[in-house]
Amino acid sequence: MQKRPDELSGSLAKRSWWHEFLRYVMWLFVLILVSVYIGYLLFGPNSLEVLLQLNSQEKALKRSIQYLKKENAHLQKEYFELKQLEPEQ
Repeated sequence: MQKRPDELSGSLAKRSWWHEFLRYVMWLFVLILVSVYIGYLLFGPNSLEVLLQLNSQEKALKRSIQYLKKENAHLQKEYFELKQLEPEQ
């Protein structure tokens, strides 16, 4: 009579071990996928680094636009002075 419960508990222990192993492998797989996704976000073509480079490039272009506008206004003033005309305002 005692043999049957021992077989059952041994079978359950094997099943539990296998179940825990599969559970561990599943979590490891999910962790790897999340890590790859985060790495792609940080270092891929749509990454944070690219965003920061584009922001700095945008600031540089805005500074360049402001400088060119001021230079253009100065050159227009000089042109009108040479032509002895008053600029229209």
